[in-house]
Amino acid sequence: MKSISEMLSTAVAHQQAGRLQDAEAMYREILARDDQQADAWHLLGTIAHQIGDHAVAIDLIGHAIELDSRNANFHCNLGNALLATGQIKEAEQSYRRALDRKSDFPLARFNLSSLLAQTGQLDEAIAGYEEAIRLKPDFVEAHYNLALILQGQRRWDAASSGYQRTLQLRPNHSEAWNNLGLVLKELGNIPEAIECHRRAIQFRPDYAEAFNNLGVAYREQREVNWALECYTQALKLKPDYPAAFNNLGNLLQSMGRPSDAVTCLKRAIELQPGFAESYTNLGAALQDLRRWNEAADSLRAALDLNPDDVAALQSLGNVVRDGGDTAEAIACYRRSLELKPDCLSALGQLIHQLQHQCAWDELPSLTARAIRAVVEPASSSTESPLSPFAFLAMPVATSSQQQQQCATRWAAYSTRTAVKVPSPWWGQATPAELVGDQRLRIGYLSADFRTHPVAELIVELFESHDRSQFEVTGYSYGPDDGSLIRQRIANAFERFVDLRDLPLADSIQKIVDDRIDILVDLTGFTQHSRPEIMASCPAPIQVNYLGYPGTMGADFVDYIMVDHFIVPQECQPFYNEKLVHLPGCYQVNDTQRIISSQIPTRAEVGLPDDAFVFCSFNSNYKITSEVFDVWMRLLQQVPSSVLWLLESNRQAPVTLRREAQRRGVAPERIVFAPRRPLTDHLARHQLADLFLDTFPVNAHTTASDALWAGLPVLTLSGETFVSRVAGSLLHSLGLPELITNTLVDYEARALEIARNRQGLAALRQRLQANRLSSPVFDIRRAARAIEQAYRTMQTIREQGEDPRSFAVS
Repeated sequence: MKSISEMLSTAVAHQQAGRLQDAEAMYREILARDDQQADAWHLLGTIAHQIGDHAVAIDLIGHAIELDSRNANFHCNLGNALLATGQIKEAEQSYRRALDRKSDFPLARFNLSSLLAQTGQLDEAIAGYEEAIRLKPDFVEAHYNLALILQGQRRWDAASSGYQRTLQLRPNHSEAWNNLGLVLKELGNIPEAIECHRRAIQFRPDYAEAFNNLGVAYREQREVNWALECYTQALKLKPDYPAAFNNLGNLLQSMGRPSDAVTCLKRAIELQPGFAESYTNLGAALQDLRRWNEAADSLRAALDLNPDDVAALQSLGNVVRDGGDTAEAIACYRRSLELKPDCLSALGQLIHQLQHQCAWDELPSLTARAIRAVVEPASSSTESPLSPFAFLAMPVATSSQQQQQCATRWAAYSTRTAVKVPSPWWGQATPAELVGDQRLRIGYLSADFRTHPVAELIVELFESHDRSQFEVTGYSYGPDDGSLIRQRIANAFERFVDLRDLPLADSIQKIVDDRIDILVDLTGFTQHSRPEIMASCPAPIQVNYLGYPGTMGADFVDYIMVDHFIVPQECQPFYNEKLVHLPGCYQVNDTQRIISSQIPTRAEVGLPDDAFVFCSFNSNYKITSEVFDVWMRLLQQVPSSVLWLLESNRQAPVTLRREAQRRGVAPERIVFAPRRPLTDHLARHQLADLFLDTFPVNAHTTASDALWAGLPVLTLSGETFVSRVAGSLLHSLGLPELITNTLVDYEARALEIARNRQGLAALRQRLQANRLSSPVFDIRRAARAIEQAYRTMQTIREQGEDPRSFAVS
């Protein structure tokens, strides 16, 4: 007969080999022979714990401890059973008793540390894992768990070291590979992060979480197609995986597939109703689909779940802004900045919306913050930078260099997921195909082929192109408002392609397939812009023109078409594009704009019959407190004069009348003109005496409208593109005396004109005469100049040269 000691060794061997029934039978046989065998009671308890009978395990191991309370192993395993039944405090006491009996017991130290980590006692847990590793340097689980805590504390370098030590000890530890990839991504080492996630999948091919994380890393590296494949594979492996649905939806939205994104994001929310991030992303996708009310509801749901979600606050601000609720938009941006003072996208939008309301009190301090953020950017920030359009419109005169800095950062950020066209057609074309006698293919890309200032300026250029030399295609990705100008633009092109509902990749491929020689962007970084299209370089020559008054700060735009007044040659360092100087004024004009013959009376529009009418029909956001000061002094110095302004939102009239009263001017001396159809709007210009321009953002289309209607425009020109547009028009019209360079001169010249009615009449006559002969309103001449610019760009490319600045004679 075997001895009890021999039987115990055999039973342990059975248990270690997984033959639990054989081990249990032998332990019970031992106890039948001697019920004082503490080891047998203990090991029988561990089998119960292994098969999930934790309450039985607690009784059995407890009995062993009654027989031998000094054995540290007994207390450690009792702690495991107690923990399995949720008796956390009792489990902790058992682990501590084990260590009281054996202080150099690495497993008990590990188990206690794991419990402490679970209950949030992280400092003691870290110390415990470190002690366990000191006692047992090859303790894989201790290295891994310690790294987990350090990762949660964002101690990236220490966590990386922990995972690397884990993998040295156990190279096939797939969870360690996956988590090391997450840490390396945070450290900015995306290529190595990708390799780590791939190793995790190599050791565990069904690891859905690793596929999801690999997709995130690929997206960071702009490998959009690989990211798409990874998210798709994660969902094949785990069809109820909300995080992967969220990431896939977010990716699809960025790829210009908002409808597909909505489907994925709704599924993520269905699987995890409290998934605030998915509600935020769903709001963005619905906003892209212009389903404003649904977008706002989704974003409000995100904020109900997480009131401090800055991304949701900003998106809600954007949605209600586009819906016309400036006040709620301001509240959203303001709250975003309270939560995250360095949130530049919210800062830019807050400034811009306050400008729309003409609420100037906070603007000096806010714009100073914005300029500092552009001049001294946070070097490691991955957050959205300041919007370059908002920066152009700042109520202070920012410099061309600062505007370039802002645009460059925005271009890099907003196109970070763009992928350049592989094997473009022009890289494969023969010299004969490039230089042949076929027409030059020009593509115009815009979000604004609708009732919009850009459309109203440029439509006749499309109609005037020489079709024997140029094949002209319009690519529209903005809303279709069903307007007459939309129809006229569509008819002006040989082909009019609506990209609005196409995924981004398909939009780009369409332009590539059309073999466009020169792609002209008419939107830049204004509303609805999709710079990812240009960033993918679907055409060999790419041009920035008309829609965005400044550099796009990008390496994917070759040229910007300007004139010598608006951007002198010496300003080239502040433009990423090469300058193409057109003759006269760069801004084309539609000479078919109809001025209604039904001119209202002054009384019908609320103007006094005998008043001198200063007028400014610029959007209210362009009005600054400094310019408004000048306007109020003019009203005080010109008796019975009034100021006639456009009412571009509901709040601005209230604010401006209050500001007038502050400056000692009766509020009723400011008259507001509601928006009217263009023909009626042009007609009412004839009731005004002098158009007063704004600064630092000049009138652009509004200046053309006034001059076309015969109303003199007094402007103040600065250093930047955006502050020289009206000056460019006046210079080309032969009216340089209406261009001033300081506020003092601007005020003096306005006063001089208002006090000299005969001089004003002569000025109007000169404007009328020059209007008919000036290149500003000679669309045929402008079209030939622009076509010559396109030919020169093409010749430079055909000769194998890099883009360079040139002037069209």
